[in-house]
Formats: sequence, C-alpha cells, structure tokens
Amino acid sequence: MDIRNNLAQLRTKRGLGAAQLAAEIGVSRQTIYAIEAGSYVPNTAVSLKLARTLATTVEEIFQIDSELPASAETAEAIVLGGVEPVLPGQHLRLCRVNKHLVAIPPEPGGWGLQAMDAVLLTPIRDRKQNSKAKVKILGNSWDHAARVLIAGCDPSASILANALQRQGCELIIDYENSTRSLELLQEGLVHIAGTHLADKVTGKTDLLPVTKMFPRNSVAIISYAMWQEGFVVIRGNPKKIFNVTDFVRRGVHIVNRESGAGCRRLLDDMLREHGIPSSQVKGYEQVVAGHFPAARMVQSGTADCCISTEAVARSLGLDFIPLVEKPYHLVICRAQLELSPIQALCETLGHVSFRNEVEICTGYNMHTAGDRLI
Repeated sequence: MDIRNNLAQLRTKRGLGAAQLAAEIGVSRQTIYAIEAGSYVPNTAVSLKLARTLATTVEEIFQIDSELPASAETAEAIVLGGVEPVLPGQHLRLCRVNKHLVAIPPEPGGWGLQAMDAVLLTPIRDRKQNSKAKVKILGNSWDHAARVLIAGCDPSASILANALQRQGCELIIDYENSTRSLELLQEGLVHIAGTHLADKVTGKTDLLPVTKMFPRNSVAIISYAMWQEGFVVIRGNPKKIFNVTDFVRRGVHIVNRESGAGCRRLLDDMLREHGIPSSQVKGYEQVVAGHFPAARMVQSGTADCCISTEAVARSLGLDFIPLVEKPYHLVICRAQLELSPIQALCETLGHVSFRNEVEICTGYNMHTAGDRLI
C-alpha cells in the first residue's frame, strides 16, 4: 500500500523550514524532502517525533492510499501546447498545478512508447493553446506532491529531471518558448518557467523583460546557466555563414523560430541593427517550434542555418558560430517555493556534481546555478 502524507502542508503551517524540522527530530534535510515527496516512509520513532514536533497526530500526517478516493476514470484537463495537433488517443502526462489538472503531450521521438498518465478522449477542434478536453486517466500513481511541472526550452531539463528523480521527485517538462513559458506561469498552469528573455548587459543581467510581466514581489528568479546563442550550421560551414548579413546572399536558406522565442528575438534585433528587411531573408517565414526541430532541419539539409544554442549544435554534430552569451533563468511563484520538490530542485542546482554534468553535456557556464536573483 502507498502512503500519502500532509507533512509539507503541516510544516509550512507551523512556519518550520525543512532544515529546522530535520534538526528537531534528528534526521537530514534530504530525509524530510523524501518523506514529503512520498519516496520514503519513516519508521515509527521518526513518525512519532514528527507528530510531537508539529503538535499533531501521526494519523493527520500520514494516510494509507487505499483510504483515499481513487482517481476518476475520466476527467477534464487543460491540454497545453498549440503548435502540433492533439487528437483522440494521444498519450498525455498529467500534473496538478494550483487547482488545475494540466495535461502535456510527451515529446515526439524515439522508438518506444513514452510514459503516460492519460489518453485524450475528445478532439481539440480549435487547436488553441490551453484547450480543455476530456481525458481517460490511467490509475492514480501520477497524483502526488512530488511531481512538478516546468515549461521552458532548455534541453538540459532532462538532466535536471534525472537528478531530481534520484531524490524521489518527478519533473514533468513542457517544452515551450520563453514567452509562452512565462505566460503559462502567469496563468497558474505551471510551477516553474524557464526563460532566456533577460539580457546580459555590461556584465550584469537585466531582468526587466521578465519582472514587468508579474506583480512586484510575486515571483522568485533563480539563475540556471549562462549559454551561448549563435548560428547552427552544417559541419564545415560550406555556405560560409558568419554574420547576419550573409543571410541575404544567394543560395542561403535559414529556418526561423516561432514568435515569442528568444532566438527569434535575437534574429529580429540583428536584422534591425543592420537595416535588413526580413523579406530579403530566404526562409524567414519558414517557422518551427523548438531548438531541436530547427537544428534538425539544418542537419537534414533542409536549411543552411538556424539560431540556437551551442548545446543543440553539439548534440547533433553540427558547427556553431557564437554570437551572444545569454542567461537562462527559472521563474517561480514565491507562494510555491516551500513545495518539497521545488526546494529539492533549488538545492540540486547548487550541487557540484550536477553543475559539472550539465557543463560537460552542454557547454553551459553553471557557476551561478541556484543563485537567487530576486
């Protein structure tokens, strides 16, 4: 039988931090996180100490899963993503965010079926983002406090997910561009938004593009990485593309990113700076969503160049011409900072082993990962 608990809620209600509670009962802070995440069930002695410290009963902290109502077979969920059509039978991941049941189509690719929590039952006719639809839920193993939802475009989110999984937490990833990720956070449909809309100017990061979207003191911004954005080209760069002015040469064809993407904004800024109309750039109107889909068009020879990150070029064996160094941040509503998986995530960012793994795999600079900017 699975054990569910209310430890995180009771701890927050009593105004106790995880480290403080751990010290009170003689365990590690990681143990408190694991208990709250549901990945570790404490023994009788620890359970009694928790109840005494929190001035409650063991029964109020812990419940046997069979005593709780089972998930409904069908439910209405908010289905994220409006780029690709989502049809009946589509597999979905589920996550509870605030009071919403949110469904995310898994990323396409691979030869096997990906993990799923539900199946779409009704068609989404208008294909609008955040459409409500009926889904068939496959059990209730997904419905736990250790699961959090992040929206963003960083490919290394999968490395972060693996690191959190080892701590009993589950990170569900909705790959969206920076603008869309922040909009989803505004709407209360994700726990975390990843963005590279902020600019690095004169040695420091300008957070205005992010902070102006949210009320004062409503969000925390956590540094994740500094990465290089630039031209991704075929190995050997046969078209000799080194500057945005090369885009107007005969025979050069690019692939663009969707409106709202940070790389799209970088391209538009460079064209504006050089006085180049977008109509003179072949492929400007050819738009794909996501770093990898754009780079794969270069890899296949469908396009000669796209703007993306060094990590994407490296993973696909393509050449990379750096243009700018940009910060990538995680934006979190302050009201959710006490959630156990988010606390575990913030701690993970500071681990040397995690930083080294991401740097080796991506080329990012992770020296400030985990630093709280506001």
